[in-house]
Amino acid sequence: MADLLRLLLRVAEKAANVARVCRQEAPLFQLLVQEKTGDDKNKKFVQDFKTLADVVIQEMIRHDVGAQFPEMAGFIHGEESNKFENGLGESVTVTVCSTEEETAALLATVLDGDHTAASLLARAIHQNPATIDASTDSLTVPLSPSELGIWIDPIDATSQYIEGREEVLEEGHLSPSGLHCALVLIGVYRRSTGEPVMGVINQPFHHKDPSGGGWRGKHFWGVSCGDVNVCSLSRPKGGSEGLSAVLSSSEKQVVKESLASLCSPEKLMYASGAGYKILCVIQGLADVYVLSEGSTFKWDSCAPHALLRALGGGVVDLTKSLQSGSGAQDQQTELTYHQPYTECKGADRWANHGGLVAYRDCSQLQSIIGVLKGKL
Repeated sequence: MADLLRLLLRVAEKAANVARVCRQEAPLFQLLVQEKTGDDKNKKFVQDFKTLADVVIQEMIRHDVGAQFPEMAGFIHGEESNKFENGLGESVTVTVCSTEEETAALLATVLDGDHTAASLLARAIHQNPATIDASTDSLTVPLSPSELGIWIDPIDATSQYIEGREEVLEEGHLSPSGLHCALVLIGVYRRSTGEPVMGVINQPFHHKDPSGGGWRGKHFWGVSCGDVNVCSLSRPKGGSEGLSAVLSSSEKQVVKESLASLCSPEKLMYASGAGYKILCVIQGLADVYVLSEGSTFKWDSCAPHALLRALGGGVVDLTKSLQSGSGAQDQQTELTYHQPYTECKGADRWANHGGLVAYRDCSQLQSIIGVLKGKL
């Protein structure tokens, strides 16, 4: 497991580099955006974009993990289809080849013969990032790669990534929108039970380098399996009085009004990106994230869910929790990641249909379930 975690931290940093390279090529970036259609379209958004950066990152992670752990190759799932259509109307399947030159040649067919851009991307895909020190050598977990699967969200909050607003991140405050909300998420789950056991989150646009002006990232990781609970972040200390919650700005009015009875006005906050909102809970910038819609997916929640479990929290299905009424942390209500909804098609097979609550503390979860009981 230590080897797998080290690999995932490395490929997440490579992914962050690709995301940054794609954003630096502004004229090219506009050409890379394609609108999803049909079963792959997220119903929540009028326009849900797939970018070449998404696809390249996903396939790079799939390639690198499959190369080191071939027994996992058939269980590495991502958000994106790796089919891309170029300007000539040709459908190209994007994969990562064994050499930088081969990958560049393939990408050039997607990029309508733009060999400069293709070479730039291929270099980012094949480069080895600086070693990330995660103090993982002593990590021993009784699981083998053959028992595990992976969910990848190559760039969560793609709309924020595309829009590219550069907000200044204030220490101790969440960022409602902007590039900070775009994350690389890699979650590992047990194939037998679906429980999340490891998560890596990379925030590619965390801060600007004071000397060079380029973006620098930040990474977070966690492992939760049996008695082993280790996280790169320590559990936030008890804050001030009153509950704080982060929501989507499009959340139902009844949810906003119900939570207003628990949270003071300044403690009811809004932010973009499902992964980023759960990261806010992990970091202690909010106590809970509540979502009443089934508009998130397994790739959004798997990685941050593992970090929350390592900190003593979790992510539950809101509908199931309201039905059980207890608000307790149990296996019946926690989200799992191994089984699709067979009655649905496309991306919806992997949606978190019952909504969710991400939390660090069971007592806070109980407060949320208590105030929403009978309202939804």
